[in-house]
Amino acid sequence: MELQRRRRALLSLNARQIAELVEELGELCVGLVLRDVQPLPPRDLLLVLEPDAPAGGPAVLRLRVSADKDASRLHLQQGRLQRGKGPVGPFFVRTLEELQGASLARVQQVRGDRLVIFEFRGAPGGRRALLAELTGRHANLVLLGQGDKVLDLLVPSPAKHKDPRLVLGEVWRPPPGSAPASAELAAIRDEFEEPSEVTPGIAAGHPELAPLSWRVEVALGGEAQDRDLAGARKKLRKRVERKLSRARSLQHGLERKFEACESSERVRLDGELLSANLQRLKRGLDSIELEDWYVDGTPMRLIELDPRRNPKENVERYFARYKKLERSKGELPSEIERATRRVEELEEVLRAAADPERDPDEVDALAVEKGLLDPLQEADLRKRKAPAPRLPYRVFRACHGSEIRVGRSAKDNDALTFRHAHGNDLWLHTADAPGSHVVLRVPGKSTTPDQEEVLDAAHLAVHFSPLREASRAAVHIAERKWVHKPRGAKAGLVTLSGGRKLEIRLQPERVARLLRPHRDES
Repeated sequence: MELQRRRRALLSLNARQIAELVEELGELCVGLVLRDVQPLPPRDLLLVLEPDAPAGGPAVLRLRVSADKDASRLHLQQGRLQRGKGPVGPFFVRTLEELQGASLARVQQVRGDRLVIFEFRGAPGGRRALLAELTGRHANLVLLGQGDKVLDLLVPSPAKHKDPRLVLGEVWRPPPGSAPASAELAAIRDEFEEPSEVTPGIAAGHPELAPLSWRVEVALGGEAQDRDLAGARKKLRKRVERKLSRARSLQHGLERKFEACESSERVRLDGELLSANLQRLKRGLDSIELEDWYVDGTPMRLIELDPRRNPKENVERYFARYKKLERSKGELPSEIERATRRVEELEEVLRAAADPERDPDEVDALAVEKGLLDPLQEADLRKRKAPAPRLPYRVFRACHGSEIRVGRSAKDNDALTFRHAHGNDLWLHTADAPGSHVVLRVPGKSTTPDQEEVLDAAHLAVHFSPLREASRAAVHIAERKWVHKPRGAKAGLVTLSGGRKLEIRLQPERVARLLRPHRDES
């Protein structure tokens, strides 16, 4: 338990440590030009700055800002860089567009808390700033414009629990509460030991430029890298195990099938016995007992029959099965060999995935290249759309293209009729049974609905009612403005102050035409 607490503490920076980093990095980075913003999805980025490098210093400085919920941090990136995993979301693109070419004017801690603001001047759109909220599992990156208005967010608030501090177009506000007194918190030199040797995967660059940042990078960067590798290895192992389970099932099934093929000769002999005793077979028998001439002593043999087949069909069934088993007997050995080889290859991938010396990404890529694993499908965040709101009706197209709306339920019927229909639209409902409200949209006040389209709508009204199997039915037809909802009436119940009743003979082909686009879509 204590070890777990210690690991969690190591993967976060307190407010005092952030203040020390801001002071150290500010001296190095203020006044430098931002040449690039390198995304490291899902939650990290690099600010690539060009300094007036001291003799022997680096040509550029790469400042890493991480909003990782398990390892939010800030430091120079001098060690080997692990590529980001996942799609590059719109926040990274917007940040590059807004900040590229601007100079870093100020790096400052906000309210003495785990908040850091990077202010830029010379940006194309005017004053711009990048705000890093390095607050653990609530960590976030915010792009700010004039007056600290929120232009974009790395992690948008969920729709159901939107954070009032982080609303696009509104002024950013700091999180509630106050930071603990700095004197109560451990400093970087107290919390993170000076690296005595190069940590695996983190090659030393110029640690003398920012010694505190170097301690943070080696400690937190190493821990985060180990955690990411462990997560990637676990994810890969699960993917391989799923494939391996299916491959083993296939191998087992093929072996059992091959064992069944060994009995093909017995199937043929049973067919011969049935053929020789054809006169004793009758439709409806599920088995018959015959003398087995092919076994010494001619014992009685019980042969199963299909009671739905006539005698000749039962005989043909056994010979057809014999031929199928013979064909399979010739094909199955090569299939079993391929299945066995695939199981062995997947077992090798599984061993490689568990090997701490192997990079799980390289193992994954090699397995995908060999066709052993399917490539991971990453959603493109730039193409992600909000789900369309649910409508209380289904949409169909009449024969000349007019829209027909059909209510989904009793409550939806009311919504369709009184909130999703105009006064001159045509309203339809079965006269002698409950059912869906149907609305035929009429484009203009002076437009007369086409009679064929009225028949289409009437057929849908009958189809979405208990009368769908009837050959004839009556349908109420009225303009929507003549439909009224009595006070206190239950859902779907209405009254009419006008309209007419239409008797129709149901045409199944008309209903099939109206429903076909929906079935094709399904």
